Amino acid sequence: MEQISDSIRENFKTRDAAREKSLPVSREAIRYCSLAIRAVHRQELAQAREMLVSAKALIKEAGQAIDACGELSNTAFFLDAQKEYAEANTVLALVDGKDMPSPQELEVDNAAYLNGIGEAAGELRRYILDGLRKGEDTRGEELLQAMDDIYEVLVTMDFPDAITGGLRRTTDMVRGVLERTRSDLTLYIQQKGLEQKLEDFQSKLTRKGE
Repeated sequence: MEQISDSIRENFKTRDAAREKSLPVSREAIRYCSLAIRAVHRQELAQAREMLVSAKALIKEAGQAIDACGELSNTAFFLDAQKEYAEANTVLALVDGKDMPSPQELEVDNAAYLNGIGEAAGELRRYILDGLRKGEDTRGEELLQAMDDIYEVLVTMDFPDAITGGLRRTTDMVRGVLERTRSDLTLYIQQKGLEQKLEDFQSKLTRKGE
């Protein structure tokens, strides 16, 4: 029995050491991803790219620590870091007018990727609304289409949450975000069209009175 317990103890020590090394690194990667998204909203895309370079290096470092202990490969904090990395890269790419990166390009887990692009839809809504508040609607419909494309991918992933990392919840969130954003953008376009018609009408009245 002592031999069995010693073996288990050594296994736990290895797992604990890998966790203690990878956990803070994963958290730091998440912080850089958050900073990257904030930079995108400020239109500081070059800074966002720099943040994501740092995040990628940290995720790689965490992954190397976890590789030493296979039991931790699906641990929540590491998958969360990958999810945040996928989210930030997706937001940056779409705002920058580029194609969405694939999970292979980002070197992240598939479930983490899908949940990440789902979270990106929420950030795209925020970006669209910020633009509308500034009177800038040129990218609204394009980004709304990107959100719709994301939803169309997520809704086809009909697998258990144990496989997809709780993707159903993310998909439901994206559905709500998409519907609200479509409604907000439609209302804005209608109001803008009405304002233009009123301006044209007032302009005609002014010309008649001259």
